Amino acid sequence: MKIPFVYNLRSIGQRPVSTAMTALGVSLVVAVFVAMLALANGFRAALVKTGLPGNVIVLRRGAASEMESGISRAGRPLVSPEVFVVINIPRAVGEGVNNVVARGVNDEAFAVRNIHIVAGRKFESGRSEIIIGKKIVPRFAHTAIGDTLRFATRDWLVVGHFEAGGSALESEVWGENEQFMPVFRGEVFQSVILRLTDPAAFDDLKRALEGDQRLTVQAQRESTFYAGQSTVLTRILTFLAVMITSVMAVGAVFGAVNTMYAAVSSRTPEIAVLLTLGFPPRSVLASFLAESAAIAFLGGVAGGLLALPINGIVTSTTNWNSFSEVAFAFRVTPGLLVGGVIFAVVMGVVGGFFPAWRAARLQVVQALR
Repeated sequence: MKIPFVYNLRSIGQRPVSTAMTALGVSLVVAVFVAMLALANGFRAALVKTGLPGNVIVLRRGAASEMESGISRAGRPLVSPEVFVVINIPRAVGEGVNNVVARGVNDEAFAVRNIHIVAGRKFESGRSEIIIGKKIVPRFAHTAIGDTLRFATRDWLVVGHFEAGGSALESEVWGENEQFMPVFRGEVFQSVILRLTDPAAFDDLKRALEGDQRLTVQAQRESTFYAGQSTVLTRILTFLAVMITSVMAVGAVFGAVNTMYAAVSSRTPEIAVLLTLGFPPRSVLASFLAESAAIAFLGGVAGGLLALPINGIVTSTTNWNSFSEVAFAFRVTPGLLVGGVIFAVVMGVVGGFFPAWRAARLQVVQALR
């Protein structure tokens, strides 16, 4: 025989202050938990979006990133050969400079990478002109259309802003590779991007490129390459999220313990009556656990609502593979919100177990006294 859950709901309503404080503690833990994971989720999503499933990236054999790669320029350019360097440009607010990626491309890159100009125009061939990803425009100085940005001992005219579907490319500065090569690494491309007409042909292409002894290159699916680039920092951010929220969760669990112990103490005669009426101790145990879980569930929902407004807020961090700044948006997904609520319920069950165990072990005669 089970105790009706409505009994627990009425009991929660009789202790509004302690219930609200416990739920608040849980909600703050859940909000931090969701926010930290949304940070990691946003960074990973930005890099993963950079790679398209139908694209192949070709690097020098043994290179783990574009920074380490170099492909000699020979013959006709292959689809989208690209120059990849890191430059220092001044911040928009405060003093100092920060690293950003400067990528030299040709006209084919816009179709291969799905790049769209959202303001201004594309750079013209043969001119010292650049376009800038829209995510870093507000974060750095001299990035407005018509401004002049100086790097590599030259002045570059900003002629446009572009978007790339929210990917990490929106944190880059683009110019013509013929202009970037002489001032950076010479007649060398760091990567070559191929668009396959049939994505299923990747294995054949990989064998052909890597099996040609005249070439010292390696080929990967672009989506796989960029997913790998996000692995280290995503793991670090996830680890920090777990560590920080674990410490905070201890406090929330103790709050649940105190609340439920107080509930057991104030309702000792009620518990005795329930046992007298024939409800077994396991039903009393389950009832108090359900009550603690319900309080935590309310806190978890509130925590998810607290974290929800950060969705889409743009922040930035350093991509450790290129040591350049990557701007990305917090990404709060339904999965994260559900995970936050589940985490809250677990805290409630853990915090309510010992008080519930005490309630189930009460002796009827002593409780009636």
